Amino acid sequence: MKKYIIAMMAIALFGSCADQLDQFSFAAISPDAVDIRDVPAVRNGMYNSVQNDPTVRSFILFDMLGGTIQTNSGTSRDLINATLSPLNATVGASWNGYFSALYQVNNMLAVAERFPEAELASLSKGEAHYFRAYIYFCLATRWGDVPILRNNTLERVSRDPIDAVWAFIEEELDAAATLLGTASSYYYVSSDAAIALKARVLLSQGKNQQAADLAERLITSGAYRLDAFERIFRGGANTEIIFAFENRTEESRINISDLFYTYGHPNRGQGAYKPTPETIALFADEDNRKAISLINIAGTECINKYPSGQTGRDPFIISRIAEMYLISAEAKGRSLGVERLNELRRFRGLADIFPASDEDYLTAILTERKRELLGENFMYHDLVRTGRAQEELLLLDHQHVLPIPGRELQLNPNLVPNPGY
Repeated sequence: MKKYIIAMMAIALFGSCADQLDQFSFAAISPDAVDIRDVPAVRNGMYNSVQNDPTVRSFILFDMLGGTIQTNSGTSRDLINATLSPLNATVGASWNGYFSALYQVNNMLAVAERFPEAELASLSKGEAHYFRAYIYFCLATRWGDVPILRNNTLERVSRDPIDAVWAFIEEELDAAATLLGTASSYYYVSSDAAIALKARVLLSQGKNQQAADLAERLITSGAYRLDAFERIFRGGANTEIIFAFENRTEESRINISDLFYTYGHPNRGQGAYKPTPETIALFADEDNRKAISLINIAGTECINKYPSGQTGRDPFIISRIAEMYLISAEAKGRSLGVERLNELRRFRGLADIFPASDEDYLTAILTERKRELLGENFMYHDLVRTGRAQEELLLLDHQHVLPIPGRELQLNPNLVPNPGY
């Protein structure tokens, strides 16, 4: 990973985001003191912070809550109940991490504003708008109402309503798409990455026609094509990925494969989570995703998309073209979208399907998303946004959002808890 000046934009969290929301770090240098020569370092620090600060389980949290994985000693429901607690460490670390990353992103924007004529500063500004949208998408889909921070602040802030948060995310992605062009590689943010994320954001709000239009724009652009899983998830050149975190050096703290592989794998892992029997049963032998999605290690089925185990780090994909096929198929509805769904299925080795009702069609879409996007952090939000979470996950009404971490509520009385927690 590129070197960066960590002291310049670092935050002393002291274990709490509430501290961050109401005070600046004593160790940080003001953006006003940054020289134009420091912009590359600030930019690299932003990438590092957005990738690493939310901690590793934030990248699989929707799998943990979505019924596709379980621990070795409990069911998927046990994992959901254990995670959905104001005292859960994963929930607290994710909240802290996203706001820590937001602090860095807001600093990058403040620095970029000081050098409007500099090409790299303009590029970094576009990337920062994308990352701010990405962070707020993560926050909104986890906690609902959250504070919108356009600038870092000393105030103890209150939560903004979810409709305002969605509008802010769209605004940020529009700004990013305007400022960005084609990236040097898919490990850097591009205008297409902003379009892909906006398609996901629009689908999440039920803005189906707009979501389908953006997804189709990328599918038909000629820049991306469906590709084989062994290329996508084994570091090969591929035509699928739109944007991914590179995550390949020891500086990175995101080691998902260590959580999925058992110690019996040649690359070893702690095996904290494994796919449920229902998840394993989704993959037919003719499905060419199966071998890369799942692996049996000494009798234990493991998720196989991240191969490094304890020996290294694997990229984490944020957007790829297969998701756009699924967005288009869902957003267009059964009569117009089924061909996109079948196009993806045929490429993955499966036969065409023609669901008889809209309800059956949504079931088919969600099942295909489970196969295609296993381990990529989608399922909990998919079930919540489609109204299927109570039926499939047996969630209580209040469990459709995460609890605000208890420590944050103690430190900032303006952060009211989510009902039911």
